[in-house]
Amino acid sequence: MPLNKTIALLLLGIAALGTNAAAEDKFMSEGQGVKRYDVMYNDFVIVGPKADPAHIAGDKDVADALRKIAAAKSPFISRGDRSGTYEAELRLWKVAGIDIAGAKGDWYREIGQGMGPALNVASSSNASLLSDRGTWLSFKNRGDLAILTEGDKRLFNQYGVMLVNPDKHPTVKTKDGQAFVDWLISDKGQEIIASYKVGGEQLFFPDAFH
Repeated sequence: MPLNKTIALLLLGIAALGTNAAAEDKFMSEGQGVKRYDVMYNDFVIVGPKADPAHIAGDKDVADALRKIAAAKSPFISRGDRSGTYEAELRLWKVAGIDIAGAKGDWYREIGQGMGPALNVASSSNASLLSDRGTWLSFKNRGDLAILTEGDKRLFNQYGVMLVNPDKHPTVKTKDGQAFVDWLISDKGQEIIASYKVGGEQLFFPDAFH
């Protein structure tokens, strides 16, 4: 497989997993990982049907948009897995002042799957969901979906890398893992991340040296 294709799949795989800063902090504080490095960032967006049943199009306040979705009981797809994106979604519902565990009904569907399947379900059911921008830009089966809410600073999405601590996990391939970390944060790695585009749009912004 060509190197650029491999890198593209790697970056999208990282994006699909999402990020969870609290979990990463806990992982590091427990000594499970060696030093953490920022690698790149993008942002989350709320995508939904162009008909916009919750009237959130152009709303740059993500909390306001989520309140409107809940009030309208507009169909919403949640990953419902343990990913960073799902944890980000739960935090944003809390920011919106909504106890999603108590508020959810038939309109809120947890699928227990990754970003790609979640986008496919949303597309086929004309529902909204929270997506990282990188996966959305690479998604082909959009149907009637479009970005409705974006630009809130609370939608910032940072990606990092950590080597698993070999002292606690002796089976870790430390040399290979460190080589991967070193490459991601190197000038070359950061340059390749910055150059990765879909349809002329940059998916990730390197910030290992910010």
